[in-house]
Amino acid sequence: MSKPALGRGLGALLGGNPPLPPTNAAPTVAAAVPPPAPDNRERVLRVPLNQVRPSALQPRKEFSDEALRELADSIREQGIVQPLIVRERGGFFELIAGERRWRASQLLGLPEVPVIVRVADDRAVLELALIENLQRENLNALEEALGYAQLAEQFKLTQEEIAVKVGKSRAAVANATRLLKLPASVQIFLRTGRISVGHAKVILGLADEKTQQLAAERVVKDGLNVRQTEGLIAKLQSRGTKSPGDAAWKNAVVPIDSNIGRLEEKLREKFGTKVRLKYAKGKGAVEIAFFSDDELQGILENLGVNAD
Repeated sequence: MSKPALGRGLGALLGGNPPLPPTNAAPTVAAAVPPPAPDNRERVLRVPLNQVRPSALQPRKEFSDEALRELADSIREQGIVQPLIVRERGGFFELIAGERRWRASQLLGLPEVPVIVRVADDRAVLELALIENLQRENLNALEEALGYAQLAEQFKLTQEEIAVKVGKSRAAVANATRLLKLPASVQIFLRTGRISVGHAKVILGLADEKTQQLAAERVVKDGLNVRQTEGLIAKLQSRGTKSPGDAAWKNAVVPIDSNIGRLEEKLREKFGTKVRLKYAKGKGAVEIAFFSDDELQGILENLGVNAD
């Protein structure tokens, strides 16, 4: 069964125009039918800007100053075309969607902004914020991972349930969440773009945080690409070294058969976890790692194995 398209929950939460009656419907007597209750779901209100507050559930934490200035210039010329989505919260309006527009409006010093008020619980707010940002590709890898982790920890959703809600594969959710296992210093490298998600996934193959940190520093210092990083990690794993002064750290970058590397990457994407392919002259082994019962269940499902 195919997964729902990304953002199906978006439309459900934002609401929409009620369906029109069929054109061939029989006429009715106006006096016999009570007037419909007003539908305020799409009613746009203008509220003071200082009455709108950001949400602590917003997964996006970093906003480009340059992009905000560009948006502010657009709002100055065209106005706010799409209203902010908010909910009432403690005498203020808390943002559900539209924080970039809200920040740009602050830069312009606007006295008020257009909003649509919704009734939504914390879970719906987080889901919508994730969907909106994923649709616009606004989240960095760690922000995305933190959003998934919050859905799992705060609302007890499984990776499969999260994947369905945000329109991603379970493997993609698992791969993203694993990034949170990196040491804080390595996460900073990733957040600032000094290493890529590809580098980070390879570094996670090391067993302890100290070695992961040392490997990341080596990657940054020497400007290693992902393939070279795979060589570094493979050599360190085979020698079991933890010392940056060891000869293995100086000479650890070894070539890896490109076909083996590509197969490992495909297997990692399929199973959503670390996979190591050992191959030599038609013989070898495939090692599939898992770090939780949920990940093991996902591997078994991919293999078509019933754990019962």
